[in-house]
Amino acid sequence: MGRQQQFWSKAISNLFFLCLWLTVAGQTPDVVRLEYTVVPENGFGIRTNRYRAVINVPFKLTENNYFITGFEYNRYEFEIDTELPFEYGTIERLHIVDMNLGYLFKLNSKWRGAGVITPRVASNFEQGIENNDFRLNGSVFFWTEKKDIERPYRLILGLSFNSATGLPYPLPLINYNRRFHPNWSYTLGVPRADLKYHIKDKHVFQTVLFLDGYFVNIQNDIILSDNTIGASVSLSALVAAIGYQFKFTKAISLYTLAGYTLAQEGLIRDGNRDRAFTLNDEGNFYLRTGFKISIF
Repeated sequence: MGRQQQFWSKAISNLFFLCLWLTVAGQTPDVVRLEYTVVPENGFGIRTNRYRAVINVPFKLTENNYFITGFEYNRYEFEIDTELPFEYGTIERLHIVDMNLGYLFKLNSKWRGAGVITPRVASNFEQGIENNDFRLNGSVFFWTEKKDIERPYRLILGLSFNSATGLPYPLPLINYNRRFHPNWSYTLGVPRADLKYHIKDKHVFQTVLFLDGYFVNIQNDIILSDNTIGASVSLSALVAAIGYQFKFTKAISLYTLAGYTLAQEGLIRDGNRDRAFTLNDEGNFYLRTGFKISIF
């Protein structure tokens, strides 16, 4: 791969991992989430199962100010039914653990703000915890919304920093949601955009386009066939899906999504985060279901 190709490959990868952090910072304000995702086996012979648990607890400091602490855990399990030119037992289970520490405040009658720091450990945990397992993410964002109008909306603006991108400066965050009809709403943003059809208050159908993936350190580096060292494993996927959500209340719901990965790239990466081996670059079906309690 030439230098120009390497540059664009790394730039696209950096953008992708930034977008993953924006998901946490701006578009999944969950108090509780329990979720299961499966990507069935395709031509590369790899099936992925992901288990996700999220809990965020607000503590009221004053009338309009809150301290928020939270935890998120993601476990990836891979069923590999193919021959790979290296020992792959160390990447059959991957773990991502986040601790969320945030401060929520009222700026004025129209705007609220928040700052979030998220220490992360992402590893296969073969030998406890190593320095390379740690990442640090953070963001500052502001939002305004109007609920009691004919076409309610919410706008989020902010800056986000993610150490996994390798970029030494924060990048912008923008998210816009509007209910433009009693039965219809949309969200424009990165890494998620959707169009929803609301049947009364309990049933919601949606079409959605979003990014998914991970970046995890590999302890006990993998030795590839050309003697390249595999130091981390990553996945980036662009998913188009349709879904259904059943709302017990405005905040509490069950949901399911069924879709297809329009673009997908699972990689073993070297110490410079460049491509060392392609695990999976073929699109396939994507299924997700879960339960959540959310403030939006």
